[in-house]
Amino acid sequence: MDEETFERVRAVVASIPPGRVLSYGDVAELAGLRSARLVGRIMSEDTADLPWHRVLRSNGTVADHIRHRQLELLRAEGVLVQDGKINMRHYRWSR
Repeated sequence: MDEETFERVRAVVASIPPGRVLSYGDVAELAGLRSARLVGRIMSEDTADLPWHRVLRSNGTVADHIRHRQLELLRAEGVLVQDGKINMRHYRWSR
């Protein structure tokens, strides 16, 4: 994967405002990628200075291995979590 692809994904994720979320598919679309899996792959390698916690599965759930920390960060930004899910209709960021 080329550096330009990494940078496009990073730019989209960095632009998500506090209290808003996007799905991996949303990030892929905004970055001009065909696959949400590429976004997941990029984010698994490089998120140190990004608001990674604002990127969720399309159904509003988070990955199990980062669940506690991700939900904690989202709650701190005012995102309500109900039954372990975020209401994507309410919190999805529309550019």
